[in-house]
Amino acid sequence: MNKEINAVELDFLLRYPAQPGLSSPVDFLSNLSWGGIKSLSSMEEFRNLDRDIEGSAKRWKKFVESECPEKEKFPQEWKNKTALQRLCMMRAIRPDRMTYAVRDFVEEKLGSKYVVGRSMDFSTSFEESGAATPMFFILSPGVDPLKDVEKQGRKLGYTFDNRNLHNVSLGQGQEIVAEQALDLAAKDGHWVILQNIHLVAKWLGTLEKKLEQHSEGSHGEFRVFISAEPASSADSHIIPQGILENSIKITNEPPTGMHANLHKALDNFNQDTLEMCARESEFKSILFALCYFHAVVAERRKFGPQGWNRSYPFNTGDLTISVNVLYNYLEANSKVPYDDLRYLFGEIMYGGHITDDWDRRLCKTYLEVFIKPEMMEGELSLAPGFPLPGNMDYNGYHQYIDDMLPPESPYLYGLHPNAEIGFLTQTSETLFRTVLEMQPRDSSGGEGGGTTREEKVKAVLDDIMEKLPDDFNIPELMGKVEERTPYIVVAIQECERMNMLTREIKRSLKELNLGLKGELTMTSDMENLQNAIFLDQVPESWTKRAYPSMAGLAGWFVDLLSRIKELETWTSDFALPSVVWLAGFFNPQSFLTAIMQSMARKNEWPLDKMCLQCDVTKKNREDFSSPPREGAYVHGLFMEGARWDTQTGIMADARLKELTPPMPVIFIKAIPVDKQETRNVYPCPVYKTRQRGPTFVWTFNLKTKENPSKWALAGVALLLQI
Repeated sequence: MNKEINAVELDFLLRYPAQPGLSSPVDFLSNLSWGGIKSLSSMEEFRNLDRDIEGSAKRWKKFVESECPEKEKFPQEWKNKTALQRLCMMRAIRPDRMTYAVRDFVEEKLGSKYVVGRSMDFSTSFEESGAATPMFFILSPGVDPLKDVEKQGRKLGYTFDNRNLHNVSLGQGQEIVAEQALDLAAKDGHWVILQNIHLVAKWLGTLEKKLEQHSEGSHGEFRVFISAEPASSADSHIIPQGILENSIKITNEPPTGMHANLHKALDNFNQDTLEMCARESEFKSILFALCYFHAVVAERRKFGPQGWNRSYPFNTGDLTISVNVLYNYLEANSKVPYDDLRYLFGEIMYGGHITDDWDRRLCKTYLEVFIKPEMMEGELSLAPGFPLPGNMDYNGYHQYIDDMLPPESPYLYGLHPNAEIGFLTQTSETLFRTVLEMQPRDSSGGEGGGTTREEKVKAVLDDIMEKLPDDFNIPELMGKVEERTPYIVVAIQECERMNMLTREIKRSLKELNLGLKGELTMTSDMENLQNAIFLDQVPESWTKRAYPSMAGLAGWFVDLLSRIKELETWTSDFALPSVVWLAGFFNPQSFLTAIMQSMARKNEWPLDKMCLQCDVTKKNREDFSSPPREGAYVHGLFMEGARWDTQTGIMADARLKELTPPMPVIFIKAIPVDKQETRNVYPCPVYKTRQRGPTFVWTFNLKTKENPSKWALAGVALLLQI
């Protein structure tokens, strides 16, 4: 196997050093893909790949646009390349299919046992446990492992009613209860469930001692079942090693796909549940819609930030309690209180988990679409091609899901198919980044690997030091200014922040350079910096002083130089650029606020009674030679989840494989709040990066002929960087 892997090819696969700033000559490859093809073509084994793609564009287009290109043969003689070389080409042309391609590669080279997932039966794992061997459940969102414990307990006569099964949910003040339960159970041979032990970090040392103490001399039937959420990062692990080493660790992946999730949601109920309410048809319809809603919110997580800005632990308890509330409200009211129900489900039961306003809007929008009076008239579809079922029995509903639910696709969630391409591309990026970080850290890059680690780092370091311009001279800039208008204040603040960043870059690189020469002792900070540069990551001390970005170091540095150039142009005479690059700011909000401030001063309007109006023009940046009389033209925004139709001047469905089409120039001016247009607009969030969530900037109202709820479910947003 080792002989088959060429170090240079593996390096390309993991790092993907695409040439920046190129334009793709063919319509079926993005600029980033073409940059990768050009990098590959400079290697002996891939010579003329770029020419071939241009020359036989038709063949390549067919291959690139096929549904599962990893199963197809490459065009011409490229199909005869080694498995690793084919992976390198696939990485450039269809990054979204790489997880599947790597899976096939592993299966071909190592055997299918490495790619087939299987789940263990709980009773089999239980046989291995003992008084000294607890069972430790690592929780996955939406999975309740304790059901398995209770089921096994019932078989063996351990239940809450028999008082020999103790369940303690850890949290404030519950530690003493847990200790008493452990002591009693160890003596009498009971079972103890300790839930969510990650919530009581300070008590875990005591728990470790308790378990050790009871591991000898306690009753043979004594068992402990522990559950905890996995730590979000390596440094936040708090579970003591002793507990982990002595226990059987079990994790259950949540079911994937809408089909499995919908069945699983319905499994929480039975025929008796369906018959318990006097208003049977309303109860059943809303219950089924709730099951679909539950499956959607749980599974939408897989689409990353376009699904939810933040990840939430929705669980089956939210669903079962919502159904209890539904029962109580239907029994107590003569008319179905749709508004009350939606409020209780969306703001309290599920909304109680939600911390982000845009996610709250999404949750409310789903409920407005799924639970409304039309559902009783047989006119409601939960997804395209999936009408809400009528009155059936319990097994009938399961059968209906099997017969009627369309195959898995983003449409089931109200998303555009591009959302899946984005999510798969992101997954493969994470995969390669992880493998790259796990590579051995010896100096040479493997046999015949070419340059050493130090040489690579030194080359990048020299390049950055050479290209980085001097600091902005703030006193000199201040001297040029007669009046500190809101725009000038923003420009100077931006220059100050840029200086802080570039000074740190120069300081840290100078220090590392001396360390590499042997003139300074290497510190841990210098080693971290060296590692980051080698792995094409932006070093932490730079990120702290910079702006949010998801780019690798090479792309990040090109972007940094553009930002500096933009600031240099602006501060040369402090005239507002004819079109402002909104993404070029550390703090885009300050510029947008400055637009409001200058209009407020000019017209003597109160600032808190104003808002921004966004008119999307039909032109591009090159078409403007001077700024507007009031407000500003901005460029550099991209739309994710939909596109802007320049001809009609409204939002439209995205085109397939165009994940983030660029927006035309937008004219932004301030207006009094009461003049704001609220009809036929979609309030669109603007974020700095694809990470969304914490990078929120502003809300732009965009014109739409369709119901704004469609765009809310599709996760449509404007991004300043892609």
